[in-house]
Amino acid sequence: MLKQKHHNPLGLHQNPAFTQAVEVPADASLVFIGGQNGIDGSGAVVGDSPYEQATKALENVKTAVEAAGGSAADIAKWTILVTDREHLNSGFAAFAEFWDQAIPPPAITVQIVSGLADASFLVEIEAIAAIQP
Repeated sequence: MLKQKHHNPLGLHQNPAFTQAVEVPADASLVFIGGQNGIDGSGAVVGDSPYEQATKALENVKTAVEAAGGSAADIAKWTILVTDREHLNSGFAAFAEFWDQAIPPPAITVQIVSGLADASFLVEIEAIAAIQP
């Protein structure tokens, strides 16, 4: 795991679910994981609920990071897209189960969008990982 520095400066909101800024050492290999949806290897949607789809999307991101030689702990930044504000709590619950609470959380951006590439997609998650070469 890379020695990222997590910054939560005074004057900014403090939240245990995310870090305000993550500093990545210059010798890190950056891996950009494209938007992952709640789909299996065949492209089939795994469920109708935002929780099921978020859980699978997180697993897909983890698979991509591991293929690059890293782990979920190497993720410095998440971008999470949801199609409805009502999906946020389900997404946060899936993330809380996925993320090792002993590791400082990454920076996170959450966006509510009018739609994703497929109308059945409720969640899309992309990430940037910083892996020690």
